[in-house]
Amino acid sequence: MNQCCCADIPDVTEVSMNPSGLDPKLIVLAAAVIVIIALLAWLYMRNRRSKTAGLRQKFGPEYDRAVLTHGSERKAEAKLADRKERVEKLNLRELDRVESEKFSRQWESVQSRFVDSPKGAVAEADDLVSSVMKARGYPVSDFDQRTADISVDHPRVVENYRSAHEIALRVGKDQATTEDLRTAMIHYRSLFEELVQVPAAFERKQVA
Repeated sequence: MNQCCCADIPDVTEVSMNPSGLDPKLIVLAAAVIVIIALLAWLYMRNRRSKTAGLRQKFGPEYDRAVLTHGSERKAEAKLADRKERVEKLNLRELDRVESEKFSRQWESVQSRFVDSPKGAVAEADDLVSSVMKARGYPVSDFDQRTADISVDHPRVVENYRSAHEIALRVGKDQATTEDLRTAMIHYRSLFEELVQVPAAFERKQVA
């Protein structure tokens, strides 16, 4: 009788070691899943920070402008990445020495006419910059697309280009002051010089 009663009593040691009744293998599996999720989240955040830092470094002030335009960093970064991918597919090229010298002489000629005809000089400068861009391989039919393309390799001066072009448009409406026109010429020149990259020999010849 006593033996029968003892047989019905559960092993207290076994119950105390697993009070929840869960399979230890499931506990280990759940912990592993949590660790993997945490690791993936950390890697994702690290990659995002790295991507953001890379785009900020490449685009400079254009990055902040894109964020303001599109309303969030995520949307801005997607647009900037699209720009970069598009420009990589363009058949861009450097100007050769002859082309650089030709365009540089044209710029000097345009700039020299500013004193007598500032409005005409600004209009010519706008056309000349477009010609240089076309020679380099940039599509020039749409201005907004033009500035987006330029921003990839020339982010420090693209806002100057927008400002200069806006002043050039105001010239036709007789809404630009002489100081506005002078500012436009300075802005056009900043982009022109980056696009043309005048050879040192030509610069020395001009100084002489």
